Amino acid sequence: MPVLARVVAPLAGVIAVVVLFLATRGLDDVARGEQLGPGFWPRLVLAGLGLACVAKLIENLRRPASIDGARASGLDGVRHGALAVAVASIVLYVVLAPWLGFPLATAGFIAAFMLLAGSRSPVAVGIAAVAGTVVLLYVFVKLVYLPLPKGDGVFEALTLALYRGLRIF
Repeated sequence: MPVLARVVAPLAGVIAVVVLFLATRGLDDVARGEQLGPGFWPRLVLAGLGLACVAKLIENLRRPASIDGARASGLDGVRHGALAVAVASIVLYVVLAPWLGFPLATAGFIAAFMLLAGSRSPVAVGIAAVAGTVVLLYVFVKLVYLPLPKGDGVFEALTLALYRGLRIF
């Protein structure tokens, strides 16, 4: 694979990061006092993405051309059905989170992904789903003050009861 073909995607990623980073300039206009403004987390994610793109760009530039032929069939071991289910579950999570609420949708998402990845222990899946959801709730709601979807109707009541039980608010 020619050098140009190996650097196009990472370079496009770096350019996209710079453009998006510049677009976040006005996000902190509504920040109050000592709290992190709404632009902090998008910028942090963009910085991580930018670093990953730069690292991939450097890796691709340093890699000898002879390795490219051997890596051309890198998707041979991918289970395409599992990949399709994984992508569908991400889309389903995004669609259902506003209706079910963040806690229930996240616990289900973590459990589904673990099962899809091959975990067969119901106890391990359950513990990881509950613990992962609780940690994410504390980080996003208590630490970052990020409003998460609470759900509609009975799901909202369930989310609020969980928040009170965990002393999140």
